[in-house]
Amino acid sequence: MGFKNTIVLLIILFSFSTKASFVLLPMDETTQKNHLKAYGITFWCLDKKYKASWLLNYRGGSFLLPDASEIRKECQIRGVSFEVLSDADANSILNEISSPSQNMETVILEKAPKVAVYTPKGKQPWDDAVTLVLTYAEIPFTPIYDEEVLSDQLILYDWLHLHHEDFTGQYGKFYGAYKSTPWYIEQKKSAEDLAAKLGFAKVAQAKGAVAKKIRDFVIGGGFMFAMCSATDSFDIALTADGIDICEPMFDGDPSEANYQSKLNYLNSFAFKDFILERRPEKYEFSDIDMTEKRRIPMDKDYFTLMEFSAKWDPIPSMLCQNHTQLVKGFMGQTTAFDSNLIKSNVLLMGTCELNGEARYIHGEKGKGMFAFFSGHDPEDYQHQVGDAPTVLDLHPNSPGYRLILNNVLFPAARKKKLKT
Repeated sequence: MGFKNTIVLLIILFSFSTKASFVLLPMDETTQKNHLKAYGITFWCLDKKYKASWLLNYRGGSFLLPDASEIRKECQIRGVSFEVLSDADANSILNEISSPSQNMETVILEKAPKVAVYTPKGKQPWDDAVTLVLTYAEIPFTPIYDEEVLSDQLILYDWLHLHHEDFTGQYGKFYGAYKSTPWYIEQKKSAEDLAAKLGFAKVAQAKGAVAKKIRDFVIGGGFMFAMCSATDSFDIALTADGIDICEPMFDGDPSEANYQSKLNYLNSFAFKDFILERRPEKYEFSDIDMTEKRRIPMDKDYFTLMEFSAKWDPIPSMLCQNHTQLVKGFMGQTTAFDSNLIKSNVLLMGTCELNGEARYIHGEKGKGMFAFFSGHDPEDYQHQVGDAPTVLDLHPNSPGYRLILNNVLFPAARKKKLKT
């Protein structure tokens, strides 16, 4: 072989050895143009049977994907920043992550989870932060409601989000301000008609049965994520199982005498020892919520994400991945949780340093897990009934919305025996 041919062969061999093998979606603050759509790209890859890795605490929780022309193209179409890595580059990063001195971990994502959102029929995506961000990130989901839940269709899904729902049968406690408005009257009638169709005399009984089906879904190994009033009203419904806590304007007859003393806190997921709000005109379910107790001005309303060991505690580490540990607060019917009313086996993942309130919590129930995130919309500080939807094109790097998407991708992680 001549010298010239040898040089050509070496160039070819060198080009093969340096050929890109991976695509990195960086998730740090300065590099990624669209954090939210990056989750959608990762979900899309899993859906197409590509392998993916979540690099916990590496550049904000980056995603490592195989290099394929269609993945690069999809990133370009969706406006997601990516970097092309050689085998050597990827191995160097993975070696750095595996070092015992680094608080990082590589988590294999195996398959796209099947996502369901518990939401009334006819709701628009912008009515709820989760459906809003799933739509924006282009992550497919199936809307389900009472009929599907009670006919045991939850078994078809890995992940369930609870819309801003009232599981207590008190119609969101909107009675005081909105009892005469057409939308309130219509929603009350629709709920009563659906409960009757499903064989229940009262809406509270139907919602209680739904809450127990959701509880069983989690116990059986499902992952449930709830925001705003779905968090505390879900636990209240379980705690008040078989007890009438509704006043006549809600269900046509008086509540049970001394119902507070009959609550069974053993039934709840996250909260204990809470006191229910009896007054029907009061826009509040219980003292779990901090809305009126917190006294925090808007410019100081932030909460801090806890730091966990990625190698020893990969689950909370996944759920807290972000490009910042300080997240802007936001209000809702349930703005924040009173930490004194949270069960000791529930993990606090985000707390406000000014008053110790919890904003983001996680726990296990049976074989499954749940996460509760307080507030209504991470990019709308005080969302009012009838307000225009949040335009996520204006918030593509939202840390609060990232927390929601962490929960969506979490069930894709390969299950491994925990070290603790």
